[in-house]
Amino acid sequence: MTPEAKVKLNVRKLLDAHAIYYFFPPANGYGRAGIPDIVFCVHGIFGAIECKAGRGVLTALQERELAKIDAAGGFTFVARETNLDELKEKLTCLVQKIFFDA
Repeated sequence: MTPEAKVKLNVRKLLDAHAIYYFFPPANGYGRAGIPDIVFCVHGIFGAIECKAGRGVLTALQERELAKIDAAGGFTFVARETNLDELKEKLTCLVQKIFFDA
């Protein structure tokens, strides 16, 4: 399992623990480039999570897509091995309908 796959697995566990609806958009060349790894919805809030491992950086297309989601009022997060506790806290807030400034 790659380091990024491990991050994705841990994010899935967090989403499952909160019973949040999510899916992984296919990266097969038929969709738009830069779409985040995981898309979810909780209490009507659209969210997207991009998973990176180590020093992995966002591509310009990924930055663009996350910025568009933010501008539309969605929730975005770049998950790494080092910030999964922060993601857990934010997902808990979303589930409990406690909204915050990102």
